[in-house]
Amino acid sequence: MKENLFDLTGKVALVTGASRGIGESIARLLAAYGAEVIVSSRKIDGCEEVAASIRAQGGKAHAFACHVGEMAQIDATFEYIKSTFGKLDILVNNAAANPYFGHILDTDLAAYEKTVDVNVRGYFFMSIAAGKMMKELGSGVILNTASVNGLSPGDMQGIYSITKAAVISMTKAFAKECGSLNIRVNALLPGLTDTKFASALTSNENILKHALKVIPLGRVADPDEMAGTVLYLVSDASSYTTGTTVVVDGGMMA
Repeated sequence: MKENLFDLTGKVALVTGASRGIGESIARLLAAYGAEVIVSSRKIDGCEEVAASIRAQGGKAHAFACHVGEMAQIDATFEYIKSTFGKLDILVNNAAANPYFGHILDTDLAAYEKTVDVNVRGYFFMSIAAGKMMKELGSGVILNTASVNGLSPGDMQGIYSITKAAVISMTKAFAKECGSLNIRVNALLPGLTDTKFASALTSNENILKHALKVIPLGRVADPDEMAGTVLYLVSDASSYTTGTTVVVDGGMMA
């Protein structure tokens, strides 16, 4: 048995949606444990800032912009990975879209398409591209950021919740078909977390007050509190774990 099951030295990891929030925390922690991290999100400036900060702290990090809702950008990302690193050990599908907050009956086509294109189609084809590289390598790990909304739909977050339920099912489907290839696939299900992404909830005093009543720990999570679970799921510490979802929600689903 390895002395340090969490050691990621020599691993190449791609983290999407990593310019801020949960993705940034994940990228920083994976780098701290030895991974060479590709920090990715839609805008290169934010990626560069995080990557530079990781390098300043002694880690290995690179920046590459990718909008996972655009197929051409997914293709370009994996061409970059192949030409620069020659392999990919870890994919963290974390980028997400949630453009609409309101009654489900008022969801328009544009909001529906944007949410599905990023949260479902993006994760699916990112996983296919990564999985093909991992198949050649003989091993790999895919981690999908879903949400507790995938288990119990959030109020006024209908289409987002539906896509996160799809991510949970996608995780299991890829795990079943890729296990024989030595590729593990799992999902993180965050609860209410203090990010810009969740600001429609955390910045509304009435919504936040109601939410905190059903969270036994009585507070909103910090993004850093999600990263430890991801480190476990992408490291050898979880070598016999695949097809599972880990809820990190302060007890809300209990």
